[in-house]
This record gives sequence, C-alpha cells and structure tokens, in this order.
Amino acid sequence: MRRGPYISMITNRTMNVLIRAAMLFMVGVFLALVLNLLQVQRNVTLFPPDVISSIFSSAWWVPPCCGTAAALIGLLYPCMDRRLGEPHKLKREWSNVMRCVAVFVGINHASAKVDFANNVQLSLTLAALSVGLWWTFDRSRSGFGLGVVIAILATLATQLLVYNGVFQYTSPDFLYIRSWLPCIFFAGVITVGNIGRQLALYEYKVSQEKTHQD
Repeated sequence: MRRGPYISMITNRTMNVLIRAAMLFMVGVFLALVLNLLQVQRNVTLFPPDVISSIFSSAWWVPPCCGTAAALIGLLYPCMDRRLGEPHKLKREWSNVMRCVAVFVGINHASAKVDFANNVQLSLTLAALSVGLWWTFDRSRSGFGLGVVIAILATLATQLLVYNGVFQYTSPDFLYIRSWLPCIFFAGVITVGNIGRQLALYEYKVSQEKTHQD
C-alpha cells in the first residue's frame, strides 16, 4: 500500500527530528563526560564513592540526563526561531559552531582550573564570558531568553539534588552550590542551541535540494 505525499512528508520530518535528537543526545553525553571530568578532577564536585562508575569519574546518571537535556534544548531553539519569526542573523557555519563549543569548554575549564581571589570575582568573570559567548555566536532575543530560563531551572534542579545528598560542591557560596554555576548552564544552553540550529539548517538545505530535484 503506497503512502500519500502528505503521510510521506510527515514520516520523513519525524525521522529527521529523531535523527537530530539522537545526534544532540550524543553531543550532550560527550560534553557531560568531558566537562564533568574537569570538575571532579579539581574536586569542585564530589560524588559518593559508590556512584563513581565510569572511567571519566562521572556518576552513571549524569551523561544520560545531560544528553536528554541537550536533545530537548537543541530541538527547542530552531522551533522557537520559527514560531517567533526571528531568523538567525549571524553567519551560520559548522566552523562557527565549533568555535562556540571551544569557547564553552574554555569557560568550563576556567571555572575548574583558574584560581581567583574569591568566588564573586570568578562568578562575575564567568558571567561576562557567558554573555560574550551569546553576543558572539547568537545575539537573538529568543536565545538569550531561553538561556536565562533554562539556566534558572537547571540551577534549581541542581540545588535540589545537592540538598538531597546526591552529590555536593566544595565551598558552596550560593545556598548549596557555587554561584558561578548558572553562568555555566547559560553558556551550555547557548552552545547546544547553536548546534541544534545548525542541524536544523542542514536538514532544511537537504530537503530543499530534494524538492528542486523532484
């Protein structure tokens, strides 16, 4: 039984979304393993010994959670762009996306490796770097708004996890966590959002080429 053109289009679109979600999930897992390694090695985050179960010294649930969050964020960003009618104004190439990833890793590295006089100075520096990352690679109002909202939600979730003893931060200065953590979340959201946008753009270009060929 042949499918009609409308059913075929919906099926192809669903498959493309699932493929993008799977790729974003893998990106999130990889970034979680690498970045969490920096935090654990520096003793910024401490997990109970019985949950340290991988060669990257990360609790087993951290990579899947980060992968799922990356998939949701990466799919949400291009969707919000279409709904708000706010096209991405900056140059959109994979080289630009990779530079954004490199800057994000550098910000996380600074939070774990660079010694500052106090946490306030570190937090202000990371906040400036995170906003600079948004200004350099995004500059959209939807990107900034989503970054702030998701960073707040992620910070609240982390507070609850630490409060319930799942893990802990050394020298917490913002209730149970470090004050610079929302900056890391914000920069991560912007980075994953850019990856999601680039994947959606690539999918759009491929579909346009197939349409012209047909």
